Amino acid sequence: MAENNGEVTIVGAGARLEGNVVSAGSLRIDGQVKGQINADGDVTLSPQSQVEADIRAQNVSVGGKFKGNLIVKGKAHLARGGRIDGNITSKTLVIEEGGVFHGQSIMDGGASGSSSSSSGQAGASQGAAAAAQTEK
Repeated sequence: MAENNGEVTIVGAGARLEGNVVSAGSLRIDGQVKGQINADGDVTLSPQSQVEADIRAQNVSVGGKFKGNLIVKGKAHLARGGRIDGNITSKTLVIEEGGVFHGQSIMDGGASGSSSSSSGQAGASQGAAAAAQTEK
């Protein structure tokens, strides 16, 4: 099995992938991906990326357009100009001003995807995303 030595796999801006993407390290997507993404490291979606997938990773940063579900062990980050249409399960969620989030947020200390989350926190980030859009 490959060890994570700081390696980053890059899906270039001109690339279009369909299917399952598995990475033993981190992954940066500049192009288009449709399917499933599993990474032992971090996943970064650049501003020009278009991804329709379910992602499981250590940390995820979304700067482009993402549709699907995120299951993140650590931090899910929605950057300015990024868009998420789907649900996020993570330990930490950061939404920058100008980021758009449509979905449900489940704050799960283990980010295991289990139903042990607090329903009081679910959807709380929808209001935060709306507030971020209205603040200028």
